[in-house]
Amino acid sequence: MCSLIKCIAPALLLSLVSLLARAETYQLESPDGRLSLKIEVGESIHWSATLGETRVIAPSRVGLTLKGTGDIAHKISIADAQRREVQNTLTPVVTDKNAQINEHYRALSLRFDNGYGLDFRAYNDGAAYRFTGSKDGPIVVENEILELNFPELTETLFPEEESLISHYERLYVPARLSELEAGRFASLPVYFSANDINVVFTEADLSDYPGLFVSATGGNGVTAKHPGVVTEATPMPGSEDRNQHLSFASHIAETTGARDFPWRLAIISDKDADLVQSELVWLLSRDNQLAESSWIKPGRIAWDWYNANNLFGVNFKAGINTQTYKYYIDFAAQYGLEYVILDEGWTKTTTNIVESNPEMDVQELIRYGKEKGVGIILWALWGPLDKDYQNILKTYGEWGAAGIKVDFMQRADQYMVNYYEKIAKEAAKHQLLVDYHGGFKPAGLRRAYPNVMTYEGVKGNENNKWSQDITPEHTVTLPFIRMVAGPMDFTPGALRNAHLEQHHISHFRPVSMGTRAHQVAMYAVYESALQMLCESPSTYLREPEVTEFIAAFPSVWDETRVLDAAVADYILVARRKGDTWYLGAMTDDTARTLTVDFSFLGEGDYQLDLIRDGLNTEHYAEDYKREQRPVNASQSLPIKLASGGGWAGIVRKR
Repeated sequence: MCSLIKCIAPALLLSLVSLLARAETYQLESPDGRLSLKIEVGESIHWSATLGETRVIAPSRVGLTLKGTGDIAHKISIADAQRREVQNTLTPVVTDKNAQINEHYRALSLRFDNGYGLDFRAYNDGAAYRFTGSKDGPIVVENEILELNFPELTETLFPEEESLISHYERLYVPARLSELEAGRFASLPVYFSANDINVVFTEADLSDYPGLFVSATGGNGVTAKHPGVVTEATPMPGSEDRNQHLSFASHIAETTGARDFPWRLAIISDKDADLVQSELVWLLSRDNQLAESSWIKPGRIAWDWYNANNLFGVNFKAGINTQTYKYYIDFAAQYGLEYVILDEGWTKTTTNIVESNPEMDVQELIRYGKEKGVGIILWALWGPLDKDYQNILKTYGEWGAAGIKVDFMQRADQYMVNYYEKIAKEAAKHQLLVDYHGGFKPAGLRRAYPNVMTYEGVKGNENNKWSQDITPEHTVTLPFIRMVAGPMDFTPGALRNAHLEQHHISHFRPVSMGTRAHQVAMYAVYESALQMLCESPSTYLREPEVTEFIAAFPSVWDETRVLDAAVADYILVARRKGDTWYLGAMTDDTARTLTVDFSFLGEGDYQLDLIRDGLNTEHYAEDYKREQRPVNASQSLPIKLASGGGWAGIVRKR
């Protein structure tokens, strides 16, 4: 008979020996060798990341729990491990940043002995992983195990959510990660600064699976949070057309076992500019699923809802009526804008979205728009569209509409993620562009269905109508976090500008914070293949100098260069379309001087047309100065940005 200690010790030793025998470690480096991933396979699977000599992500567990199976990454054996390096030049249908995208990564594919596996990729600007499956038949995903652990003293800009029912229009809460109470959670993308290294964490190739949130642990990390499968959706009294009371199952997805799951990705860089230039979300998503996409035309939009149809100096009663929208079309045609949106109010009711209200002749507006070279985009609530989407989209296509703006989704559960895809696919059959409003951030669908042109999922200019949240601090933060996921329908172009001290809330005549030049610069800084001009045509026509300048900016680009940047402080961007360069600079509430180095220009002489903050901008935010000057590649130019200020330039060859 043995003592308790003597009996237990051999068992523990045997268990430890068994665990060590199973433990395997894999290394994966980025093509430039700076970013190194370590994947440890033992009782469970952990990964970590180091940039140069600096630890960025501490060992973080990954797993996927299936009903009846448990965690597919727990106590597994590696049946196969394959490595490869890929280098390509890709051409996107819609050139949000660049006409050519360089793809270069090293990959490690681990296949388990249970029919599942795990893929890792290391790029020069980040890392990603995803689970894969090869088992036929349905599965129920109960939970995803995702840890993201960081070194001590990691800081975050945390787009905190209060509910899983959300428009995903968030401010970015600055905090020490370890000081966030456990359970506080955020939508993606989310920013971390770990040992002075930038990390923006988000997801890509999201399909047939719920959107990912991350929840604080109360320590130096976050974990996964998902909405469950919706089991019941009941309209809320008083807002039946757009708000629902939802019941969720405890599991998060019902899908198939033979599939690739969404990528979890982290852009990792010690250069702030790399966040803005990253193409990882697009690169990690499915390729174009459309057989024909030549009909897809990006463009600029004259928008009605922000300015509440406030026209003046006209000889008709402005409102949601045919005459008003012909005026929008005439304005768009005059300045070469490609589209006009008919926002909320054009339909007979918000639930009857195939008949127009008695004051609107939509088919006449579409005809008139085509005559003027201007397409019409139609707003619709997602729920009424969902009930008969095939016939409704077919009808819009037969009318000759150019696209749809789908609104008030407010969810990211599996059904809603699939809704985005089915609408995009069906809309493409009728050559309709898609703008997703009132919904979650881009997560790769725009590559698979390039008729998906832009997303809201951002606390944008429209918030000026009811809050004072859209500060220069917020607007200069967006390119480093939200825009990393993809294009954002911020709706720039406000011409009623004020500093906080003079700012006031007005729903029907909204005022933006920051200077006039700050708003103008957004046309170079912010990415959206459908880019809005948010003021009323009457306001723009009253200020032709600014309007002419704004209307010269395209909505897509052949090349993007971030010339100078500091997260949440300032940004200076140069974007090329054809032979012309478009530049924009924005700062937070700190006035500063930046320098434009024109060495990116080719040989020869150029003419710079610019708008800058005026001499009296500090007191009168609408003050600006437009100037022209010759420049060439050997020159640099100091630019002064006022508090909340901006600067924008167009450089054309002489």
